[in-house]
Amino acid sequence: MKLAGIRNRMLLAAVLPVALIAVLLAAVFLLTRVDDMTTAHNQRARSLARQLATASEYGLFSGNVSQLQILAGGALGEADVRSVAIVNTQGQVLAHAGTRHYVAPPLLDRQEREQFEPHADMDLFLQPVAATQVPLDDLFQGQINASGDAGRARSAQPLLGHVLIEFSRAALNQRAHQTLWTGIAITLGGLLFGVLLAVQLGRGVIRPIARVSRLIESIGAGELSARAPVLPDDPLRELQQGLNLMAQRLESGRDELEQRIATATQALREKKEEAETATLSKTRFLAAASHDLRQPMHALGLFAARLAQLPHDATTAHLIGNLEASVLALQDLLDGLLDVSRLEAHAVQPQVRPFALTELFEQLRAGSALTAQQKGLGLYVRPTQVWVLSDSALLHRILLNLLSNALRYTPAGSVLLACRSCADGQHVRIEVWDSGIGMAPEHQPEVFTEFYQVGNSERDRNKGQGLGLSIVERSAQLLGYPLQMHSSPGRGTRFSLRVPLAQPDLALERRSPLRPRRFEDIAGLRVLVIEDDQLVCDALVSLLVSWRVEVAVADGLATALALLNGGAAPDVIVADYRLRDGENGIEVIHQLRAAAGQPIPACLVSGDTDASLVQAAAAAGLTLLHKPVRPAKLRSLLRRLSRVDQVDRAVGA
Repeated sequence: MKLAGIRNRMLLAAVLPVALIAVLLAAVFLLTRVDDMTTAHNQRARSLARQLATASEYGLFSGNVSQLQILAGGALGEADVRSVAIVNTQGQVLAHAGTRHYVAPPLLDRQEREQFEPHADMDLFLQPVAATQVPLDDLFQGQINASGDAGRARSAQPLLGHVLIEFSRAALNQRAHQTLWTGIAITLGGLLFGVLLAVQLGRGVIRPIARVSRLIESIGAGELSARAPVLPDDPLRELQQGLNLMAQRLESGRDELEQRIATATQALREKKEEAETATLSKTRFLAAASHDLRQPMHALGLFAARLAQLPHDATTAHLIGNLEASVLALQDLLDGLLDVSRLEAHAVQPQVRPFALTELFEQLRAGSALTAQQKGLGLYVRPTQVWVLSDSALLHRILLNLLSNALRYTPAGSVLLACRSCADGQHVRIEVWDSGIGMAPEHQPEVFTEFYQVGNSERDRNKGQGLGLSIVERSAQLLGYPLQMHSSPGRGTRFSLRVPLAQPDLALERRSPLRPRRFEDIAGLRVLVIEDDQLVCDALVSLLVSWRVEVAVADGLATALALLNGGAAPDVIVADYRLRDGENGIEVIHQLRAAAGQPIPACLVSGDTDASLVQAAAAAGLTLLHKPVRPAKLRSLLRRLSRVDQVDRAVGA
């Protein structure tokens, strides 16, 4: 509670009883005093009327009007008398003095009467005048009358007339007002004295409370060094001493705690720096290990592809098939890890545009048909004319992983890819159904975790690496699409993805000449290979030669410029990113294009997975292939780049 509130309540508690007592006493005093003054006023007026009536008896009896007039004039000289009238029994005015204010006289009988005239603020007193009889001097007769007939004698006195006197209340009212103001002044003086006394007493109580309150506020605000002065006559002396002791202990505890926190913070900072150093070292190690691992893997894949093209006997062909399967499994694992790391580092930025699902569904059907046929499964892709607003590459990767996962874990039955409209009319739900083994409820929350697989404790590579659903979930989150899963053991699984609709765009529907439906063969294509690793270079050249490609090899910018100056410009440049002497493939391609005077189609091949490299390649307009590169993917890229070159030459012509 605030001190002002306490002070006000104490003041009210002290002043209110005093005020009530003062008001009651003043009211009793004023009422009593006014009543006494009114009674005295009436008694004086009545006494004067009786005296005048007694003095007027002889004049009324004798009819001496002049005497009566003298009496009336003399009575008018009394204070507060405004008019005097002496009348006979018939109501005839015999003597009059002053100004009459009453309208009509009261009833003229033997009764003393008084009435108030409110319009004039006057009191009218009526006093009857009766003749006084003197008894005869008869001793015995007087004794008899004295005992029994005295009352009848008085009542039988003849009525001679009446005296009417008007008294003003002005002086009475003035004295009443003076008394009222005197009472009010006394009451206010008492109240003022009570207030001053209450304020003085309140200060004696509030000041110690205020000191305690300020000390508590300072402690609450963190000023633990604050102390309250302890006075000898302070009623809260013990409390203030206790608060000072508490503040002292809190200050000591805070200082000790701050020292401990500083020590712990320093230790945590050292641990953090050690962890950051270890993380940086690990990152460098993993980056170097990844690059160094991808280099021989890339060469191994190219050698295996070239080896498979040569004629062999059945035993050797079987061994080569196993070698290709092992290389493919390693490439799938590295590709999955690369996708996860890129999604985790937010290196992938969605390129959202409207497109039709028809072509995407057809690509998915064509890419998964062979796997479904080999397992004897039915693959059903429901046709649709729906257009969606999304990133076609990311959506293709999501659905491809879902289809691959469904085909892998469906021993018998079928797999369905379909598109259904949502109730809001603004979205569609793309679903992948399978009639496979399904998943128990306890396994479902974990299936999106990296390397988590149900029923693959032996880590059979034929059942995948456990990265597909993790990539699906991260890609869906990147696009902002809700991903739902419903699965029952023995009945299959359904994955659904909610994608926004788009209006059909006929201009986009027409296929660009840069992206034909099928490419011509790359035989005779002139390719400049820029690679400083001899093993990778030999593998790549061997594979390209088997495709009847004309290959020129350079290990850096100087050699490439020499080849360019010594002959015709190549149709396509395939350059490694990391070269000798600090050179990089992006800069080398830029220099070669400048020397040739034309934008030679080119691509980058690198074992680095850093997100900055992806951004740099995109900024340079170059396609980046991460090692190990699958031969089919390389061949497809060469076809597309050769087609781009042909179109550019046709446009230039």
